[in-house]
Amino acid sequence: MTAILERPQQKVSLSARLYTAEEVEAMPSHRRVELVRGELLLMPNNSAWHGKLTFDLALEIGIFVKQNTLGKCFAAETRFIVERNPDTLLAPDFAFVAAERLTDFPTKGYLDLAPDLIFETRSPSDTRRPFALKIARWLSAGVKLVWAIDPATQTVTVHRTGENPRTLGIEDTLTGEDVLPGFEFALERLFH
Repeated sequence: MTAILERPQQKVSLSARLYTAEEVEAMPSHRRVELVRGELLLMPNNSAWHGKLTFDLALEIGIFVKQNTLGKCFAAETRFIVERNPDTLLAPDFAFVAAERLTDFPTKGYLDLAPDLIFETRSPSDTRRPFALKIARWLSAGVKLVWAIDPATQTVTVHRTGENPRTLGIEDTLTGEDVLPGFEFALERLFH
């Protein structure tokens, strides 16, 4: 049995041993972990407000994606293998993968690819540095569009590789840009 430290988004392996995505999949289901270059990270506990914001935005995107047959959406904690040897296995709060990239859709295991769009809702226990590192990991894995939601400041910061982040406030509209063309969502609807 692996010993785990109760510190969100910190290294949780007490040994020098590196894990694989397949070993994480075989772990007991109550273990909420991600894997970064083979090292286990305990995922933070989320508040009710975190869950509400995440669901509200995911629902809007999900309806848009289904109506327009754009691809597949994935709920919170669905894990994606974004790096091998050593493995990195990340679980966003929400993910979207375009239809043309899902030629082989497994019914078991994890998807071995980076999503096209993810969003992360900052948990009350997330400090700035670990949250920023998580966003950077997604971008370096190849995610085209990352939305970082901060409930405390009622903002969404839009990240793209090679571009400066843009922070949107409650009076702004979030768009899907070239990843979800035509998607628009007024942030005042999210933070009410």
